[in-house]
Amino acid sequence: MPFLARRRAALIVVAFATVVAGLTVHETFQSAAGAFAGDALYAALIVLLVAVVVPRASSVVVGAVAFAICAAVEVFQLTGVSAHLSATIPGAELVLGSTFQWPDLVAYAVGAALAAAVDAGVRRRAAGSCRGGRTTPSSGAPAPRPRAGTPSR
Repeated sequence: MPFLARRRAALIVVAFATVVAGLTVHETFQSAAGAFAGDALYAALIVLLVAVVVPRASSVVVGAVAFAICAAVEVFQLTGVSAHLSATIPGAELVLGSTFQWPDLVAYAVGAALAAAVDAGVRRRAAGSCRGGRTTPSSGAPAPRPRAGTPSR
């Protein structure tokens, strides 16, 4: 399986896990910290989805685009349209929200930055392993010496 196909498959699996984590946080923690964590996970999910769509884009670009999308959704809440859609369409509130809150922008920035940093680390590690770079402590060990003496036949 080519690298980009493996990357997309892994990103999709992690995206599903992120959705499960986000819904769990949303349902379990009814506090400001829970809301912040949920918003950060929402941004991480958007990072993953952007990376699926554009797998060759750098982690910094993916994180910035994801934050811009999250910020646009948050600012869209100022229009009142998202509140109306959230009230009339089941599940729309999980995607669009309903009320603008500036701390959400901070949570999105944190979530997007952390997800982009993890993505950069994963990419760096993958690039090292496929290019013969050092990935384990023993990879820098000297090669074994041949045995002394006459080879047996």
